[in-house]
Amino acid sequence: MGLFGLGFLIDFVSGPVSSGFTSAVSLIILSSQVKDLLGIVAKGNTFIEQWSSIIDDIHNTQVGDALMGFICIVVLLLMRLLPRIKVGPPDACDQSVVQRIINKSLWLVGTARNAIIVVVCGGIGAAFYENGKQPFRMIGDVPSGLPSVQAPPFSVPEIKDANGTIIQEYESFGDMLQGLGSMLIVIPLIALLENIAICKAFANQHNFILADGKPVDATQELIAIGVSNIANSFVQGYPGTGALSRGAVNNASGVRTPFGGLYTGLLVILALLFFTPYFFYIPRAALAAIIIAAVIFMIEVRVVKPMWRSKKTDLIPGIATFIACLALPLEYGILVGIGLNILFILYHAARPKIHMDQAVTPCGVKYLMLTPDRCLIFPSVDYVRNLINKHGLKSQIPVVIDCTHIYGADFTAAQVIDTLIKDFKSRNQLLLFLNLKPS
Repeated sequence: MGLFGLGFLIDFVSGPVSSGFTSAVSLIILSSQVKDLLGIVAKGNTFIEQWSSIIDDIHNTQVGDALMGFICIVVLLLMRLLPRIKVGPPDACDQSVVQRIINKSLWLVGTARNAIIVVVCGGIGAAFYENGKQPFRMIGDVPSGLPSVQAPPFSVPEIKDANGTIIQEYESFGDMLQGLGSMLIVIPLIALLENIAICKAFANQHNFILADGKPVDATQELIAIGVSNIANSFVQGYPGTGALSRGAVNNASGVRTPFGGLYTGLLVILALLFFTPYFFYIPRAALAAIIIAAVIFMIEVRVVKPMWRSKKTDLIPGIATFIACLALPLEYGILVGIGLNILFILYHAARPKIHMDQAVTPCGVKYLMLTPDRCLIFPSVDYVRNLINKHGLKSQIPVVIDCTHIYGADFTAAQVIDTLIKDFKSRNQLLLFLNLKPS
């Protein structure tokens, strides 16, 4: 999709749909962390399934996990404010050495808050574990080392049990593609949308603009995701895209450039090689708190008021996408939003506004001036023809169509205009065209 320049498909996803999708995904991610925050068992892919499972098992809440989780959230939110605290004059040039050190320390602690929480909570977990106590659910054993590099499988082998019964049937590459069906298009689109949503959210937050004037190049993002996943397949990794939760944590940690991804990757490699034994002691509640404290700010409640003020109908696809993504799998939820967007676009194209004004020529001849506000294309031409005929029959005076805003017309429009001319000729009524553009 990236090589064919299909990044423009993201243009059909409006701001309200993107906001609805981002907010819904943020809530789903937040909900998925509640089980670790409370130390319970919960499953589910959709928002409703997750909370139904959480409610069923909430009576098994572990006090230690809940206490650590909520304390971590409060501490993280307070530490988030530290970089805003300034000691001394606002201008760094006017500050003393001590004031600059204090301000830099506050910024460093606030920016590194996630790492600090992990280290401190890991130390607390290790201390309890070494004393024979385990009040928190911990990550547990994490396999060390890196996966071997090998070509990805293009088929699924047939597997039989000891009795010769087929457990898993053979699937060729074509069978796998057929099984995916429409998901071949929908999944990359969702991956791109999630990536673009993250990029746009943080680009707008930090006023990032590319050389071509756009905050995000969707085609470039598609190519980057594709190349990354091709390389990823050689180490048996999961297909990946821009993770909203990890992006939010990165942003909260001060990451501002793509170099952050390389830095994170190197740290992951080092951690897998040397530090996996220490991951055992990290409480799950602490990690859940970090994700929740970062993702909560991705819920775009603030956009509702501007939408209401600018164009109330924009709330329809936005809210519909939000609800659909919570109630349905994400791939169907985003299709609901895109479908509503297309319906609104088609309706707008099919119902142009026509300004009507009755005027008099210098010779005293009355005429009706009709001015369409946009180009004539096939969804709108029948509507325009009926409207012009209606006003022409009602006035029974010459009709002038001002073509100032008509910069083009398709074949269907040309046919309908020809029919319109014949309509006026059949009743001996004059029809004129003003300000026509060359074809």
